[in-house]
Formats: sequence, C-alpha cells, structure tokens
Amino acid sequence: MCGIAGIVNLDAGPLTDQQQRALGLINNAMHRRGPDSAGSWSSARGCGLAHRRLSIIDLSAAGNQPMTNEDETLQLVMNGEIYNYRTLRTELEKQGHLFQSDSDAEVILHLYESSGLDMLPRLEGMFAFALWDEAAAQLVLARDPHGIKPLYYSLHGGQLRFASQVKALLAAADQPRSPDPAARAGLLIWGHVPEPLTAVSGIQALPAGHCLTLQVPGTPTVRKWASVAGAFAGAGQETRDWDPAVLRGALLDSIERHLVADVEVGLFLSAGIDSTSILALCSELGTRPRCLTLGFSEYTGRADDEVPVAAAFAETNGCRHLVRTVEQSEFEQDLPNIISAMDQPTIDGVNSWFVSKAAAEVGLKVALSGLGGDELFGGYPSFTDIPNWRRRLRLLSRTPGAARAFAATAKILTAGPMQLAPKLPGLLRHAGTDSGLYLLRRGLHLPEELTGLIPDADAVLRQLAAATGPADILDHDFKGSDYATIAALESCLYMRNQLLRDLDWAGMAHSLEVRVPLVDWKLLNSVAPYLAGRSWTGKQDLAIAAGLPEQIAARPKTGFSVPVPRWVGAEVRKRYGTSTETGGYRGWARIVWDRWFETI
Repeated sequence: MCGIAGIVNLDAGPLTDQQQRALGLINNAMHRRGPDSAGSWSSARGCGLAHRRLSIIDLSAAGNQPMTNEDETLQLVMNGEIYNYRTLRTELEKQGHLFQSDSDAEVILHLYESSGLDMLPRLEGMFAFALWDEAAAQLVLARDPHGIKPLYYSLHGGQLRFASQVKALLAAADQPRSPDPAARAGLLIWGHVPEPLTAVSGIQALPAGHCLTLQVPGTPTVRKWASVAGAFAGAGQETRDWDPAVLRGALLDSIERHLVADVEVGLFLSAGIDSTSILALCSELGTRPRCLTLGFSEYTGRADDEVPVAAAFAETNGCRHLVRTVEQSEFEQDLPNIISAMDQPTIDGVNSWFVSKAAAEVGLKVALSGLGGDELFGGYPSFTDIPNWRRRLRLLSRTPGAARAFAATAKILTAGPMQLAPKLPGLLRHAGTDSGLYLLRRGLHLPEELTGLIPDADAVLRQLAAATGPADILDHDFKGSDYATIAALESCLYMRNQLLRDLDWAGMAHSLEVRVPLVDWKLLNSVAPYLAGRSWTGKQDLAIAAGLPEQIAARPKTGFSVPVPRWVGAEVRKRYGTSTETGGYRGWARIVWDRWFETI
C-alpha cells in the first residue's frame, strides 16, 4: 500500500524545475500513505514519477520505487498488492526473466515485457499503477476491476498529472481547485461523489477496471479492460447448480491470498457474518489474527452493541482482541483531522477512521476487513425491496398521469403533520426502472429535491447524468436475474464510490493497509454464477460456508455503525436550521462538502 504520482508533458518536453517541485509537493502530500520511503525518477522524454512506500512485501530497500527492469527501459510505481505474484514470478523466471527483489511490484514490469497490456487480466489483487515505457515514450495507468485502489488525474497546461489522492494533486499551487457542481449534486443524492467525477473540476478518477495510455507527443486514451457489472451480468446468464464446496473453496483461496505479507495482518471484527466468517476461515488456515472492534457508549446494552458477540467469537478462535471505545468527545476532537484526511466529501468513513486509528495504535500495518460481503452475498435490504417494489409499483408508474397525481398528493402529506418520508412524492416517478428503484432505496435526496438547494439544479443534474449514473451499469443484459442486477448496482455504486474509497483514505491516514478478501476479482468470477441463480437467502450461504454458530448466523445486521448524525446535530442546526433537508445524514452531507473545501 503506497502513494503514486506523476507528471507527463503532452509535447514530450523534459520536466521543468517548476514541474519537478510540483511533483515533489504532490508526493510529499501523501506521506501518510507511505512513511517508510520516498523516491522519484524523471526522463528527458517528458515523464516524472514519484512514490511513497508503506513496506508490506519485501521490506528491504530492493522493494523501493520507482522500480525498473533489467535494462532500465521501464519504470514503475504501484499502489496496492498483487496476491498471485509468486505464481507469476515462477512462470516468468522459467522464461528467463531476472528479478532484483522479492517485491510483488517487480512482477508487473516483467509481465509487461512478456505480454504488454494483455497482462492486466492476470493480475490478482488490488492495484493502481503507472508504468513508463521509455522506448515507446508511453505512459500506462491501470486500476483494478473493483476499484479498490484509487487513481486520479488532471489534464491542465499541456500536461497530465496523476496521484493516489485528489488532495495530493491539490498540493501543487497551480492546480485549479474550483468545486464541481455536478459532484456536489452527486454527494447530496448518493452521499458520495460518483466516479469519474471528483469534488474538484478538472480532476477525475480513472474508472475502475480501466487503463489509460498516453504516447507522447499526443493525448491520452482510456479503455475498459474489466467490468464488475459485466461479471455479474454473465453470472445471471450462466447460472450453475448450487455447490457449497465451490463457495467454501473460493473463500479459503481468497483469504489465504490476502494473508500474504511480510508483516503481521490483523482483522477488523464486528459481530456480523462477514468479518466473523473471515475469522473462522483464517482459523481454519491456521492463522490467529489480532482482532479489533469498535464500541460506543450510546450502544451499550443494545442490539447495536457488537462488542460482546465479537469478543466471545475472538476468544473462541484463540485470538487476541482489542475493543476500542469511541466517545462523542473524541469524534469532535478528531473531526478537523477527519475532514483534512478525507480525500473526497462523503457521509461515510468515520467508522473506518476510528478502527484504523485503533489498529495503528497497536502497531499494525495491515488489517483485513469484511467489506464486500453484503454486495456479493445479498446482505442489504435492497435485494428484497427492489424486486418487491417493482412488482407493486411498476404498473401504476406506467399509468398516464398517475405519477403526477401521486406526487401532488404526497407533497401535501409530507408537508403536513404526518411528515411522511421526503422521498415519497417521487416514488412513482422513479419506480419504472431498476436504476430508479435503486435511487429510491439508496438515495439521500431525489434529484427533484435539489431544486432550491443548489443553483441551476436542472443544468447541474444534466451534467451529473451525463458523467455517471446507475443506467450505465444497467447497459448490461442481466437476463432477468434480480440478484445479479442488484449486486452489480451495490458493487459498482455504493461499495466502489463510498465504502472502498472511504476505507482507503481512512486507513491511509493512519499508514494502514486494509485488505478486503470478499472484494476479489477471482472470488467474484468463481462464485457469482452459483449465487445469481439462487433464491435470496441473505448471507446464510456465507455463514454456512464458514461454519458460523447460530448465534452469529441469525443475528440481525448491524455493521461498523457510528452515531454521526447525532454527534453533528448541533452543528447542522447552527449552520442550516432544522428541516427535512438537514435531518440525519442529509445534514452531515452538507457539512462535509462545506468543511472539505475549507481544507484545500
């Protein structure tokens, strides 16, 4: 886990002194991502690369980056891990390739020599990397299929700049930093900024599963090389008879690969099925990770309190267990640092911040998370709500005039003493498509609610729709598989744009690499065809595969939740007053946008 950065002149001219200084500032802004070492390299052909390293595999100086091949024609900076690097290395050595380190990153250099960009589907892991081919004067940027590792770039002043963080790019004084109105609308609708947008105009994310190539002199091109939505669509078309042994084997394989490290690997442990399954399977593999659980005094003695169940399960599996209690006073004290570390505005990430802080306090550099189990195994209410809503509402939504009449009636009801849900007026307007139903299930606001909240709302919403949206995911043919459709929406929107992104910045703020064995390209392709054709069972498939006790398997879902809306209620009321537009996470979304821009 590291930070990468670079500057490439589109005209192939060498980097100026000012550009070299800018590259240094960008790299230094990512110090927490890689406190163990820093390096840089530049070419007379217009490319400069920089790297911050958090040493996880091959702790020696031989693993430092930028890293080159034998004849120094290639240069690489990488963020993340390649879990099958040992298998790939053995294959490459048989072909005659010589290695200078035991690093997983070096495998990418030699695999590129051997296969070019055809190598990308062979990389199993979480990664974002930049590779410069000196002979071809070509830059390659690539990102893993799920988008676990971030990568952002800007085109400005005849140059391409890239980095692992938006705020790192903003460390260079000449980088424009105007707010993107479409990104703000995205935050108010979804609780996150949907890629490829970022909060800052002119900076965009390289989409997950895409690669960018730039041969100088010239301009960049971006293409897709892997698609999570496509994998789910394929699963819905080619369902297979249920085989619990396949699921169990695939889970054990993924967890074993995610344990590869030259440092200790811990575990974020809740009382839910996802992280307890990982712990049970770790134990079966002979590993007893240190476990960390968050506790909150507000939840003590309630069903939301995960501590008792997590502590008992850790003890059962012979693991050391740390409970980290977080009080409102600590949240208020940490909030300026949280906003400063937050790489894009989001309503999430506070839980990841505190559990990562706890891990760093006990000296961990790597931890496993159960993130991803809900998306793959159907743990969210959306897996049942959306099909049910579709059946009940779609016919009515297609009746001429029904949506308009319903909206008018619902608007009266939401303004009166009944105070029905503020999204109710848009119910029939959005119920005619799966993307609309997903918006009703997941959205903080409906788009029509933004009129009056943001200037030129209609134009901004058109910009947002043109840049991104659920409909892009549903371009795939899911062959009527509700499970695959909803899994794709949850994985490619909520998980990618919010959960994974927030886990990255919160972990990296504490120099902690967080690995997600349930978010794995190989695992997805192995088990999705078996899951997509199944009747919805919640996450019982996962619980059975891991052999979880009934006490956990039957426990209602809670997750690593944090009472943030309660903690920021006073600030919300002070800044924005009290209304349906500022209640709960709606108010928190407005706070983080405003305070985020105060930090840049």
